[in-house]
Amino acid sequence: MIRHTDISVTTFKKLFRNDEICFGGNARLKIYGLLNCKSGKRMKKQNRVFFSSAKEAIQYGYRPCGHCLKKEYKQWIYSTQK
Repeated sequence: MIRHTDISVTTFKKLFRNDEICFGGNARLKIYGLLNCKSGKRMKKQNRVFFSSAKEAIQYGYRPCGHCLKKEYKQWIYSTQK
């Protein structure tokens, strides 16, 4: 997990180009999603974190975004209701 406030724009672009950053998340709400998600783009920089995979985000206790990851979100809801 990489905090947005801990990296420069240049470093972010390099990590993104090399596919080392694939998902973004909200540290306060514990939600992760795609980097082009409309909801994710609105979050404050100090709350934004980046992940290399969905598996990494889940390991940190984040749940899928209900907007950009609808299928994963529905699976997550189903698994929490058991």
